[in-house]
Amino acid sequence: MNFKQSWQLDPNLVFLNHGCFGAVPRVVSETRRQLEMALESDPIEFLAPERNLEPKLDKVRGQIAELASTSQENLVFVRNATEGVNAVLRSMRWRPGDEIVITNHGYNACNNVARYVADRSDAVVRVAEVPFPIGSPQQVIDAIESVIGDRTRLILVDHVTSPTGLVFPVKEIIELSHDRGARIMIDGAHAAGMLPLEIEKLGPDYYTANHHKWLCAPKVSGFLYVDPKYHTEVQPSAISHPYNTQRPSRSTFTASFDWVGTYDPTPLLALPSALEFLDSLYPGGFDEHLKRNAERLLGVRDMVCDAMGIDVPAPECMLGSMLTLPISGVEPSRAEWLGQRLREDFGIEIPVYAGLRDSRGELLGTTLMRISFQAYNEISDIHKLVAAMERLDVMEH
Repeated sequence: MNFKQSWQLDPNLVFLNHGCFGAVPRVVSETRRQLEMALESDPIEFLAPERNLEPKLDKVRGQIAELASTSQENLVFVRNATEGVNAVLRSMRWRPGDEIVITNHGYNACNNVARYVADRSDAVVRVAEVPFPIGSPQQVIDAIESVIGDRTRLILVDHVTSPTGLVFPVKEIIELSHDRGARIMIDGAHAAGMLPLEIEKLGPDYYTANHHKWLCAPKVSGFLYVDPKYHTEVQPSAISHPYNTQRPSRSTFTASFDWVGTYDPTPLLALPSALEFLDSLYPGGFDEHLKRNAERLLGVRDMVCDAMGIDVPAPECMLGSMLTLPISGVEPSRAEWLGQRLREDFGIEIPVYAGLRDSRGELLGTTLMRISFQAYNEISDIHKLVAAMERLDVMEH
């Protein structure tokens, strides 16, 4: 099936970078436009929490709770996963010598939050160096375990890593963290809409995700899960009226995140349209959509690795809807050049970057290229990528 016409992407662009900012289907954009018109036709009625906004937000919260298999009382909205990480880490009280564990596969913005709070309180950031290419999920667990210490208070780890597209064994990492007496936050920015989510079964202390990536909602839309025992601790990045003004029949936790000052709630309120759209793509609904995306990526992996002469970089169990390839024929200093050539000369939008770094900031391994494969992508997109790489003479021989 060809779903590309359901999105607004330039038909002349080979878009293999859904994992960056996502892409919004036409029907979802139309839903948001209607919401914006309703907002501007009567701003007070639309935005005032005590009128219609809270019930609308609660409806969306209920759908996310069902999607993520958790209670909606534990969910609040954030603009994106980075804001969710900020809310948690900047709400904790850090002492000199406390340790935060991150990984070298973590999203730079979120790892920077850990560095920021550590710098302000003389805490310490420990970096678990997970290899890539990788042979098994156990290597992730071993790398994290090797840097956990007696002063480790929090582990921040991706569910699906941004630079390498790997699905980390988060259930086992959560268990390890709790066994060692540390809290754990899962950055699920890419996981919502890519993998089945069962937050209550996973049991993290905190979990945050974007709606605008694999759920295809408008930008500036995400959620934060917080274990009930930390509801009174976690505050939004912007403190507003609910800090000292109780909302009827609402917890301070929920109200504080629902109202952070004047903002545009239409990206959040358009999420049900995105979920309905994704559920309509296949007869088996949303679950079949997830399954087909994963299956198609495995086909892409085998085809592109064979064509480019690249060894499979990760086991099947660590792949979702993204595939990262080491491009050893391109020096890290030329990674930006390769991405620019693919875009300007061949109309292919795909991220190419210099590679992972170790705890000292030194580059590890080779140049990396990340392929995202969403429902609108076709195998012909991969054929065009392979042909472009051949033309640029940067493939293995």
